Amino acid sequence: MNYHWNWGIFLEQVKGGDETYLNWLLTGFGWTVAVSLSAWVMALTLGILLGVLRTVPSKTLVAAATAWVELFRNIPLLVQMFLWFFVVPELLPADWGLWVKQELPAKEFFTATICLGLFTSSRVAEQVRAGIQALAHGQLMAGLAMGLTLPQTYRYVLLPTALRMVVPPLTSEFMNVFKNSSVAFAIGVMELTFQAKQMQEDSEQGIETFLAVTVLYFICAFTANRVMAVIETRTRIPGTIADVAGQH
Repeated sequence: MNYHWNWGIFLEQVKGGDETYLNWLLTGFGWTVAVSLSAWVMALTLGILLGVLRTVPSKTLVAAATAWVELFRNIPLLVQMFLWFFVVPELLPADWGLWVKQELPAKEFFTATICLGLFTSSRVAEQVRAGIQALAHGQLMAGLAMGLTLPQTYRYVLLPTALRMVVPPLTSEFMNVFKNSSVAFAIGVMELTFQAKQMQEDSEQGIETFLAVTVLYFICAFTANRVMAVIETRTRIPGTIADVAGQH
């Protein structure tokens, strides 16, 4: 049986509704961007903090940060999504759990954002840790010798250089946030994958549906890549290997 192509399906109304299939996809695109950007802000903030803690002299802080990274990095994202949505509310005090399950606005969105943000923070932490440890140990000693406290040395000496060095690997993590957000469909977030599944079942035009969704995911990832490329260019440290390579 030959497949019946219908590229006009996107402008047709959904069955039993007033919206078009294009509206469904654009709505899903909006939720994908919202979840991804919110999760990235959380991941970047926590990741930088955890990356720093993994390099400080305190063995207790290093062990705690390492445990965090290993926990969230080694459990599949889909499993974590289910745990946060179904299990965590049951572990909270009764009143809190009831509020989360019945009264929390946009429960699916917040759950997906927290889960994706924490998962990605463990990966960002590893990039930041590697960037700090790649610096000459003398920079830390010099900062302390100048009378700076340890936090001040990280703030004014180590992090400004280390974060610039890890922009390329952070670019990959930023792109991955958009792609990993597709897992949120499993708990009911109406993002792109959720809307694609819904459109395919309603219209029976699966090829057109998933080709369109592929393009939209590509736009998200490519835009993230270009934004980070601009940041990398503007923050490149003159005289470094990366700076020389970027000039060729």
